[in-house]
Amino acid sequence: MSEQAKLLRIYTDEAAYFGDRKVFEVVASRARDMKMAGATILEAMVGFGRSAHVHRRHVLESDRAVVIEIVDLDSNLRAFVDGLSEIPGIGLMTLEAVEVLGGKAGQMLESQSR
Repeated sequence: MSEQAKLLRIYTDEAAYFGDRKVFEVVASRARDMKMAGATILEAMVGFGRSAHVHRRHVLESDRAVVIEIVDLDSNLRAFVDGLSEIPGIGLMTLEAVEVLGGKAGQMLESQSR
């Protein structure tokens, strides 16, 4: 593989909206539209960021921290992040190298990097 696969993590929370849709739904939809190799949305039990506001599930509403993980090639992920600038409610975004060991997404990444 000539270009390295990366893992993009995007931190947000369930209560964040972009228009009438939740931020994590918008991000996942855009990732699918851009044909990213794979995306997963993870809900945290408890989380907090720089503001120290604790995100957790409440009886009447849900404000849990959410992590969106997207795997693809470095250049694809950087282009994807550039397209998220107008979405409020996105917190920290990190990018790290990963080793793809297999699966259909792994085959797709292998063919893209050639």
